[in-house]
Amino acid sequence: MIRIDKNSKGTVAAVCIFCVAVTAAVFAFVPSWWIRVPVLLLMAWFCRWQILFHSVPRRNPVSSDTDIVAVSDGRIVICDEVEEKVYLNRRVKMISIYMDFWDYHVNWWPVNGTVERTQYFPGKHALAFKPKASEENEHTCTVVKAASGAEVLFKQLAGGFARRIVCYAKPGLEVRGGEQCGIIKFGSRIDIFLPLAAEVLVKVGDVVTGSETILARL
Repeated sequence: MIRIDKNSKGTVAAVCIFCVAVTAAVFAFVPSWWIRVPVLLLMAWFCRWQILFHSVPRRNPVSSDTDIVAVSDGRIVICDEVEEKVYLNRRVKMISIYMDFWDYHVNWWPVNGTVERTQYFPGKHALAFKPKASEENEHTCTVVKAASGAEVLFKQLAGGFARRIVCYAKPGLEVRGGEQCGIIKFGSRIDIFLPLAAEVLVKVGDVVTGSETILARL
């Protein structure tokens, strides 16, 4: 059974109503089956895509105090050392996952721990795979303090088409790696910032599965 993200049920309902309305209008006012059939197939495909896009897939989540699990599905576009100047204020390792239109856009907690801070930042909607998107695009930052005491920061970044970021974080919330933490609607990116001592287990170009692929080890 398909489970729709709790914050996306309205979106999915609106899409389905729109598709039904368009199909009904075409069948009512356009006599040609050469137009009716393609429109019916297109609307059915679009409705199915949106249902899957906003659904929460069944996974075998990794829940660990030390293993950093992929926050989203997608492809690794950045693995590097950077200076994080907003929250951690130190040099860290950064892993970025880019999600395209065909990936599930549900997000998962990266590690067992406690939410220390979370904050929303308005910004641009440049293409999410660009390096500067991490600083300039609309995003939500969340810091999770793992059981070991290590701070793990992740950013949910809006992309060129993303217009809504949903994050369930709140300070003091106890979280488990691999459980859902939110969703980003349409093309977008996740940036994860880890201590320099973390052992990174992925590389640029790798395709990862949210809540299952281990990105790094604290």
